Amino acid sequence: MSKIKFSEDITWRDLLIRVSLVIISVVLIVWSMPRDSRITFKAEQNKPWRYADLRAPFDFPIYKSDAVVKAERDSIMREYEPYYGIDSEMEGKMISKFTHDFADGIPGLTPDFISIIANRLHHFYTQGIMNAQQYGEMMKDTTRMVRIVSGKQYTSEHITDIYSPKSAYEELFQDPVLSPHRALLQRCNLNDYIAPNLVYEKERSESDLRDLQEDLPLAIGVVQRGQKIVDRGEIVDEKTYRIIESFIKESDRRQTDESQFNTKLLGEALLVLLLIGCFTLYLSLFRKDYFERWRSITMVYSMIVLFSVVAMQMVSHSILHIYLLPFAMVPIFIRVFMDSRTAFMAHTTTVLIAASVLQHPLDFIIIEEIAGLVAIFSLRELSSRSQLFKTAILVTLGTMAANLALDWKFGSALTVIDYSEYNYLIVNGALLFCSYPLLYLIEKLFGFTSNITLIELSDMNKDILRRMSEVAPGTFQHSIQVGNLAAEIANKIGAKAQLVRTGALYHDIGKTQNPIYFTENQSGVNPHENLSYIDSAQVIISHVTDGLKLADKYNLPDVIKDFIATHHGQGKAKYFYVKYKNEHPDEAVDDLLFTYPGPNPFTREQAILMMADAVEAASRSLPDYTEQTIRDLVNRILDAQVSEGYFRECPITFRDIQYAKTVLIEKLKTIYHTRISYPELKS
Repeated sequence: MSKIKFSEDITWRDLLIRVSLVIISVVLIVWSMPRDSRITFKAEQNKPWRYADLRAPFDFPIYKSDAVVKAERDSIMREYEPYYGIDSEMEGKMISKFTHDFADGIPGLTPDFISIIANRLHHFYTQGIMNAQQYGEMMKDTTRMVRIVSGKQYTSEHITDIYSPKSAYEELFQDPVLSPHRALLQRCNLNDYIAPNLVYEKERSESDLRDLQEDLPLAIGVVQRGQKIVDRGEIVDEKTYRIIESFIKESDRRQTDESQFNTKLLGEALLVLLLIGCFTLYLSLFRKDYFERWRSITMVYSMIVLFSVVAMQMVSHSILHIYLLPFAMVPIFIRVFMDSRTAFMAHTTTVLIAASVLQHPLDFIIIEEIAGLVAIFSLRELSSRSQLFKTAILVTLGTMAANLALDWKFGSALTVIDYSEYNYLIVNGALLFCSYPLLYLIEKLFGFTSNITLIELSDMNKDILRRMSEVAPGTFQHSIQVGNLAAEIANKIGAKAQLVRTGALYHDIGKTQNPIYFTENQSGVNPHENLSYIDSAQVIISHVTDGLKLADKYNLPDVIKDFIATHHGQGKAKYFYVKYKNEHPDEAVDDLLFTYPGPNPFTREQAILMMADAVEAASRSLPDYTEQTIRDLVNRILDAQVSEGYFRECPITFRDIQYAKTVLIEKLKTIYHTRISYPELKS
């Protein structure tokens, strides 16, 4: 059957509102995510701890003190050997310049002094001449070594074996051959021929230094999440002081600058948007019936946002333990009021959002997903409130088993398992018992009706049902029979059997206002004989409006009111309509006088009730009950309902209607005890 078509404006408006709902959900969740976890307390060594008991909220290393780190880095710097390349052209350039400038010899000295000085310069350049500033820094520690690179090879040399321009110049005059002629040689400005030929290889040296520094461990141990650091009143010794300082340092390190903060915020928003968006896409593609109902999507998104925000606040302010929050309530409530798949998808979305701010998300995801699955499986058919208590127990056992499996997986012996988490899971299970009162609260808040409420409404001792059995016994029996037939059809086609059974019990409560006007309650007297056809039709039609008034009086749920309003749809009181038409063939008939107010059924359950109601009522007028007469009756009534368009606004299929025919035929045959005709004995 076709579904209701909305105008383009309404479609776009609804789409905009739903997009706004998604955006609001994302904003609320991202806003509640942890932002600043900067530590404000201060530890004092050899003094009592003045704050509350401190446990590690996350794993962090125990850092070395600044003095120890500085000493180790100084040691690395002493062992560090920077790289210097050789400028092979510098020696030839300077010696050539010297020999050229003194081609005519040095005044006052013999010509062989030119070769002697050139040999001394060659020695300096072979040993290496370093920039004066770099040489001065290196000579602060005369044990330092440098690496002289030549091609692909390098040699390590003591800094004392290398020269600066000044030390080379001074050593030149300490030569036994040259020192007697110092006064003459100083006039030659020999320092002009001494220049650095060692070039500092910055990139290679700094890379090597970084490697050495990175290999230096900054920590001497690790503190695990949940591990006790210090108790209130305990003396802070040197080891504890170092752990507390490391905790403060690690917390500060996690605080980022503004650009990183903006990037983190964008990442959080994108992640939450993807998760909420995927869930929204699931609803729009596979559960359009929920997506188009405001109360359904409002309840689902409210559950996701509520549990996500509470989880964020618990983590942000280090309140209690995350396992104390009963996430399994999300699938419990959604399973009760909707279906299993939607419950699982909503639960998974909530768990993944909460896990995004935890230090160890994998364990949390595994345990909470198992809790959700156990909750969904245990509520396949919710027929009593005691099932909620059973679900709480099963969820507790399931999560404890999952946590034990993780402990064993990571090699924890039974004697070293942290049993505090099991205590949290037990408390979590106890909190699930609150599902019982909260179920009623959600029903009233969002206008849902659970199976438990439907079962309670089916109690024959309810005032309205007991009154019906007393003043309209025929209608009461008819309602019970219709409920049985409708429930069988619902079970066959996968609809909600308990819903349609309860709706059937109340669909004709309006007849209790004027029970004698309905044939099932008459005993020989028919008051319609004294009424016109129009008046009789109005009395018959009024049982729908009277029923809605009674439903308001007894505070029946909206879903039950819908059965009262739709069980005749916008059909006609045909008996009186046909009678009037036959007696006034030439008169224009106002069809509205004979038409029920409706609307037509818009759910499968309402369509089922309409079919069962019409067939059960008509079956009482059959002259004889054979398989053929029952089959003809069922086919005629249901085919007429289809042809008259009662199911055009209802998501019921022709396959469902065919199954309904089969069920009605078989059940009516059983009710009226159809038997084969026995042959007569011929004389």
